[in-house]
Amino acid sequence: MDGIFNIDKPSGWTSHDVVARVRRLAGQKRVGHAGTLDPIATGVLPVVLGTATRLVEYLADADKAYRATLVLGVTSDTYDREGALTPSASTLMPSRDDVETALQQFRGEIEQLPPMHSAIKVGGKKLYELARRGIEVERQPRRVIISSLKLIEYKPPTLQIFVECSKGTYIRSLAHDLGVALGTGAYLEELVRTRHGPFTLEGAITLGNLEVAFLEGNWEASLYPPDYIISDWKAQVASVEQERDVAQGKPVTFPPPQPGDRTVVALRAQNGELLAILYWDNDMGTWRPKKVFNAS
Repeated sequence: MDGIFNIDKPSGWTSHDVVARVRRLAGQKRVGHAGTLDPIATGVLPVVLGTATRLVEYLADADKAYRATLVLGVTSDTYDREGALTPSASTLMPSRDDVETALQQFRGEIEQLPPMHSAIKVGGKKLYELARRGIEVERQPRRVIISSLKLIEYKPPTLQIFVECSKGTYIRSLAHDLGVALGTGAYLEELVRTRHGPFTLEGAITLGNLEVAFLEGNWEASLYPPDYIISDWKAQVASVEQERDVAQGKPVTFPPPQPGDRTVVALRAQNGELLAILYWDNDMGTWRPKKVFNAS
C-alpha cells in the first residue's frame, strides 16, 4: 500500500498513536507522518505509507495553517492548557484595536523562541525532558515566517486567530508571545490544523471513518497517491533518453531554476508518472537525481 491518508487527528491522541492505528488498519510496517501535532491539537495529520515515506521530507517542509483559541489573563508553563496555569497580575482586558495592533508585530519573518516543553534537543536532551525535571536551559531563537495572521473572534478573555506559517513555527509560543505583547499573559486553549501543504481539513478523514472504510473494503477512496505531496511543484517531462539516464543515476539537462524557484523539481514520464526528484547542482550547472522511482 503506497500513499497518504489525510487524518483528522482527534484531541488527546499523540501523532504516534495515530500512526500506530493506521499501521494496524493497513497491516504494514512502513508507515510514518509529517508535522507532529501536540496531543491537545486536532486536525490535519498526513500519514504516509510505503513509497510515500520517501517523499515525506518535502511535506515536512510545507507551510501549514491553524485556527487557534487563546485565553488572556493567564499564563502556562507549557504555553498551553495542559501546563500549570497562573493568573496574571493585570486583569484589564485589551480592546479589539489593541489586539489588532499587537498582531501586527508577529506578521512576516520573525524570531521565535521555542518553548521548553518541546522536542527540540539541547546537549542531546529533549527540552521537554529537562522541563519535566524543573530544568530550564537557554534556547536559541529561530526565524520563522507567519504569512497570514488574522483575528477571527474576540470575546474577552478568549480570542481566536487564524495563522498561516512556515515549518518550525510554534503556535504555543505565538500565544505566549502575544500575551506578553498585550501585557495580560496568554496560553493556548485549543488548536486545529486546517492545512498542511496540499492537505486540508475539508479533505481529512476521521480514524473512525477510516476504520469503517477498511471494514467495508473502500479505503482506497481515501488514499492519496504518493506524489500528491509535491502536486504543486514545477515538473519537467522526460524524454525516453532522459528516462534511461535518470534510471542510471545520470544528470539531465533542463533550464536552470530562476530566482525564487525551488532548487528541486519533479521529473515525470510522458504519462505523468513520477520518475525522480531532481536537485540543481550549481557547481556542475545541471540537474541531478536525488530520489529515483520506478514508473510502471
